[in-house]
Amino acid sequence: MQLYKKTEAATGIPWHYIAAVDQYERNVRLSRKDLPDPDGAISIYFSPEQWAGAANPNHEDKHPVSISFFGGAGIDGNGNRKASRFEGEDALQAFANHVLKYGTDNENFRIALWEYYHRDKAVGIIMGFAKVFNEFGRIDLEGNAFPVPYRSNHSYKNTWGDARGWGGRRMHEGTDIFAGYGVPVRATSYGIVEMKGWNRFGGWRIGIRDLNNNYHYYAHMSGFAKDINVGDVVEPGKLIGGVGSSGYGPPGTSGKFPPHLHYGMYKDNGFTEWAFDPFPHLRKWERLEKKAKQR
Repeated sequence: MQLYKKTEAATGIPWHYIAAVDQYERNVRLSRKDLPDPDGAISIYFSPEQWAGAANPNHEDKHPVSISFFGGAGIDGNGNRKASRFEGEDALQAFANHVLKYGTDNENFRIALWEYYHRDKAVGIIMGFAKVFNEFGRIDLEGNAFPVPYRSNHSYKNTWGDARGWGGRRMHEGTDIFAGYGVPVRATSYGIVEMKGWNRFGGWRIGIRDLNNNYHYYAHMSGFAKDINVGDVVEPGKLIGGVGSSGYGPPGTSGKFPPHLHYGMYKDNGFTEWAFDPFPHLRKWERLEKKAKQR
């Protein structure tokens, strides 16, 4: 946070924008094959060609003067007379310089992100992160909640990978939590609502992106909370709707199966997104919530 605030003071770029970019990079860095662990502070990524300059014969160049000569993004941000893409302050200042070519307001920051990533989804995710950080005014946003109240009458088992036949053969990408109609459904993490509405498979459903770049998919709901909309920031335990049996047809279809919440989780690595088994997370969150209630 000190580095983000320092950059804001020096450049006028709101700290939550810089924090959002760094958070996105931290989440997708496993897909960066040529980047070892940074110095522990900042994870913003530059490829060797970006940093040193495409025409530079030495893509690991750390000399600010020669990097500048070849049009590279690298800069000495910490005053040690070296420009290293592996040093957080250097990478942070280099990215700030990129943003300043366009502007520090919301729309120009979006343009700067597009020119850097050339991926609409990356731009949307980062702007969502920025909104969450700005809403709470801090970056230490951790903690989770079980998607239905701990004391509600519910049951679930690991149904990941089970066959599903409606609409064509497909596998079950989530965990079904069975409960009565209208049992409250809650956000499991800090995040932002990316999707809300009808899906012929999932019925009334909501999608929430958390700060670890996980997309949480809540489906077959009976309806939505009145104050929940796309773009809203949520925190663990926030009411988002109720358990239902909607789906498997056009809008309004309901009752083709027992009421339950389909809960899925998807991961984005900066290039593609895939589903993973949420069952271990659900068990952990339920256990932690039970322990907290017993205190």
